[in-house]
Amino acid sequence: MTKKSFWILTVSMILVKLMIHFFTCTNYELHRDEMLYFSMGSHLAWGFASTPPLMSFLSFIVKSLFGYQEFFVKLFPALAGASIVLLIALFVRELGGKIIAVATGCIAFIISTAMLRTSSLFMPVIFELFFWMLFLYFVLKLINKQDPRYWVWIGISFGLAFLNKYSVLFLGGATFLSVLLSEHRRLLLSKYVFYAAGAGLLIMLPNIIWQAHHNFAVVTHMRELYRTQLVYVSPATFLYEQIMMNFPVIFIWVTGLIGVIFYRREKKFRMFGYIYLIVIILFLAARGKSYYALGVYSMMFAFGGYILEKYSKKWIPVILGVSVVISLLLLPLGLPLLPQKQLKDYCAWFSKNINPAPMRDENNTYSLVPQDYTDMTGWNELAKLASVAYNELNDEQKKSCTIFANNYGQAGAFDFYGKRYNLPAPVCLNDSYIFWAPDSLSSANFIISDDTLGDIPRLFANYKEIGEINNDCFRENGLKVYLCQNPNPLLKEFIKQRIRDNKKIYGY
Repeated sequence: MTKKSFWILTVSMILVKLMIHFFTCTNYELHRDEMLYFSMGSHLAWGFASTPPLMSFLSFIVKSLFGYQEFFVKLFPALAGASIVLLIALFVRELGGKIIAVATGCIAFIISTAMLRTSSLFMPVIFELFFWMLFLYFVLKLINKQDPRYWVWIGISFGLAFLNKYSVLFLGGATFLSVLLSEHRRLLLSKYVFYAAGAGLLIMLPNIIWQAHHNFAVVTHMRELYRTQLVYVSPATFLYEQIMMNFPVIFIWVTGLIGVIFYRREKKFRMFGYIYLIVIILFLAARGKSYYALGVYSMMFAFGGYILEKYSKKWIPVILGVSVVISLLLLPLGLPLLPQKQLKDYCAWFSKNINPAPMRDENNTYSLVPQDYTDMTGWNELAKLASVAYNELNDEQKKSCTIFANNYGQAGAFDFYGKRYNLPAPVCLNDSYIFWAPDSLSSANFIISDDTLGDIPRLFANYKEIGEINNDCFRENGLKVYLCQNPNPLLKEFIKQRIRDNKKIYGY
């Protein structure tokens, strides 16, 4: 494989990856989590309730350069996905793979259902995949060159990954154990290991300090996550979904895993198989969600291409052909390709004839469409309903109006889509919005989003329902918007206490 042919192939694969997402990224509204991360760009800090700071920096860049445009919010995950294609190609080349191995590994990533989904969403997951693959690429360079100076690059990539998602600690632990178990353990005796630890710690330190000043918010977040979501994760479901997430290319990544662990001629690289297995075991023990382990699959795609080319080259056309057919069958589950009505019909057919599992959500219930899609609709309609309420107020009343959202998804909708209707910034006591909430509220007019009246009759003398969202593909179907006026005297203390209680959790 010449240098020229390598780069022609790699750049072509990168362009294909980018075009796939450029032509589909605005077919749906932003995901509720995407809007939360985008809102963080207006509140730069070294940490947040549920995530480290990297997403806020990226959001700040998008917001500063392009404003509130869905396409440019989606630009960064598409670029991250394209960068992973590059890293897979470089990884295969470092293994000694030729042009067919490079093509196979890159195609596996491009057509994988899970990788299509993650590359479509402005969330930490796709950047986690990038940093994990970068980390593993430097580990491969360390092993291949037997040059301990690569430890420093490993430490730097680990630190950057930590600023995106704390789960890199699982990868770091798995890598340490795998090196210890391998023939390369003597590389741990180098002084560069300490340099790497110092470099990584220096990068991570601002976030660690922030966590210490906020009662280690990540612990509070994880407790809530275990209480509400991870309680439904079973070992059997986790392992089953490891197969299903990248099912279209199962013959590629499983071949890579088997080859790197069991083939004697690949003993040099066996520790990468250990890394995969230990990461899976650690997440199993921690009751992690299935997608938490996605970061190790890009590496397995690379090994799959390398092993197939080296030992079973004649089977590659058949394997790729089958993989493409399966990927096309599953494509609507990975890409926001179909309009909502067609997506419902497709998912109904899929649930009946193949498997309803993709329609199961984090609360172990089933929706008409996959959960990510239920979180990618209804938001503009919610902001529009709020604008109807807002425009019922005169100019003086608007000056004393608070939009109060009951969760970060609703708040994100008022933040992002509310810009179209000149809505004021919302107040919310959920997730990172608690950090941005005032200590008290004294507004005379409130616009409140909720699925029931709740405490509204007790707290306001006058209130009326403005409208309700009727969309059976929306996770919060039936959500209502209320215009509430003439607050009772107890409202101010009621809200003040709620704000105080929520902020106290994070050290305020």
